[in-house]
Amino acid sequence: MGIHTYFKSLSDLEHLYRLPGKFKFQTHTVAAHSFKVTKIAQFLATVEEREGEEVNWRSLYEKSLNHDYSELFTGDIKTPVKYATNELKALFSQVEEQMAKKFVEQEFPKDLQDIYIERFKEGKDDTLEGRILSVADKIDLLYESFGEILKRNPDPLFLEIYQEALSTIMKFNDMNCVQYFIQNILPDMLSEKFIPHSELSHMTEMIVQKYENN
Repeated sequence: MGIHTYFKSLSDLEHLYRLPGKFKFQTHTVAAHSFKVTKIAQFLATVEEREGEEVNWRSLYEKSLNHDYSELFTGDIKTPVKYATNELKALFSQVEEQMAKKFVEQEFPKDLQDIYIERFKEGKDDTLEGRILSVADKIDLLYESFGEILKRNPDPLFLEIYQEALSTIMKFNDMNCVQYFIQNILPDMLSEKFIPHSELSHMTEMIVQKYENN
């Protein structure tokens, strides 16, 4: 019971696989995803800071490390399903937050409960740190789907996920770090060998142009 239960649950995140029920050449766990998102967010925030933005690094790291902890209670839900409608997305977020809140109230000392209830929220808000988290989360998802496309996984779901992830990233194209990603990282991604360029390159170009022309 107590914090021991919390510490023990961290190992469970290593066995919680993303995109369950689908054949993948490479599996990804929620624990690994949280680590990668934190590293990506660190880089994106460094770009923002270099361009004169003030970054709250403590907030950024807390949001990034904890943003998917509540999936321990619900499991990973496929992106196209979870984001099918704004109402469904809000409902999933509400369920996850309520279950995380109940866990904290059961296992954490009272003087730490408010802190951890706040930390276990998704963290994607209108602050600079919340926006960086939103982008970092989708960049990692983009790379997960890209890896399957690169390996010629025939399931069209991965193209759908790639499209959704890149479209979401482009909604933040007013940010310095997103412009950096578009101009310096995305071209390197598309220059990888053995990609079905005819479809993936066209899709990428259309999404980028759509948001840059707005």
